[in-house]
Amino acid sequence: MTGPVVWPGEWVAARLGVELADGSRPVGAGLGDLVGLAVRRNPKRAHLLVSAVLGKHVPTDPRLVYGAGLLLGGLVRARLRGEPVEPEHGPALADALRGAPGAAAVLRDRVREPSPPVDAVVLGYAETATSLGHSVADALGGAYYLHSTRRPVPGFATYGGFEEEHSHATSHLLLPGDPEAFERDAPVVLVDDELSTGRTVLNTIEALHAVRPRRHYVLAALVDLRGEDDRDRTRALAARLGARIDTVALAAGRVELPENVLEAGQALVEDLSRQAPPPKPSRSYPLTHVALDWPRGVPDGGRHGFLPAHRTRLEKDLPGMADAVATRLGAGCSRVLVLGFEELMYAPLRLAEALADALPGVDVRYSTTTRSPVLAVDDPGYAIRTRLAFPAHDDPADGPGERYAYNVSSAFDRIVLVVDDVGDTVQLAEGLLEQLRALAPVLLAIVPSHRREA
Repeated sequence: MTGPVVWPGEWVAARLGVELADGSRPVGAGLGDLVGLAVRRNPKRAHLLVSAVLGKHVPTDPRLVYGAGLLLGGLVRARLRGEPVEPEHGPALADALRGAPGAAAVLRDRVREPSPPVDAVVLGYAETATSLGHSVADALGGAYYLHSTRRPVPGFATYGGFEEEHSHATSHLLLPGDPEAFERDAPVVLVDDELSTGRTVLNTIEALHAVRPRRHYVLAALVDLRGEDDRDRTRALAARLGARIDTVALAAGRVELPENVLEAGQALVEDLSRQAPPPKPSRSYPLTHVALDWPRGVPDGGRHGFLPAHRTRLEKDLPGMADAVATRLGAGCSRVLVLGFEELMYAPLRLAEALADALPGVDVRYSTTTRSPVLAVDDPGYAIRTRLAFPAHDDPADGPGERYAYNVSSAFDRIVLVVDDVGDTVQLAEGLLEQLRALAPVLLAIVPSHRREA
């Protein structure tokens, strides 16, 4: 299957005047290779960079998603070890981005070759970068991983919080199950999908440093869009703290915006929102539950901490879980979507990756639901073609609200929805599941949410 002929940012570029300017390309990919564009339903920011390798808004080969995360982890590894960055995997990434047959698996297999473990504490940001941070930690081999969360969990004390100023839902929590593991004397790697100004990560460094000073911090992102003033702020903070702050990204550059982009974006949203929505399908395909036999003692993700030993145990059991899903899929399917939800990204990603390996003749894709409200436009030059809106189903601390799944359509002949048991609610059955069942037969896989042991 070949990649898109039209860049999925042309529609926004033509109507809002948004332009991407390339900077450094350490692995050979530019901004336009790694992102498309969409329009936010958000008064603070008009545009959304839609990643081609994150697996959030765009269903993507899971081996490309994991491979890109491991590739970013390789850049972090080189920086921590003081080694030069060699763009040796650039051709494999380019082939995978354009959809060359087998290229995504080749990329993943090349970048996950065993190397001496590197000790670090890796922190990923909810919700978008939870799986990306996991992948970076995997690439280091010896890292402790924690991601921020917007879900308070009984039994876990809040370590700290910070604010993501441009976000539609700004409250982040850190809930490490073992604060001593999080505070140990090791470099801290902060992972996000994009660095726009860098304020969030700098705020985090300052808050963490006040509790437990470190000598070395690394900011890691798929794309780095900071301007020179933003970089000056990073250098100034490093000098004030007496610490080293490095930055790595798969690609750098800048987004050039016209002066009236916010007003133009809001006008565009209002105009297109007045159009009649497409008719909803009236069918209701079957729902099947599949038992994953999740390994006992392995957390569902990094909300409370994730260790290399957890990953080793998970990878041992992944083929069996993938076989269970493949058996329930049955014969005759050609396109399968594995859909995670919000912060639960890593478990569905690794399951999708194992499923893709187990079903070589099937096009397996991976994406997750999100809190981000985005305009959908069914145009090949636009990154968000379809939009499902449904009620929140995981009892969020900020109350009920809408959640979204993008680019999920009847083009898939099977959908595997992976949620944790906290999210397996009546709201799920009456909301997202009902909409997915209008598109294709659905397999529901439940992962046990990590809880404090008595």
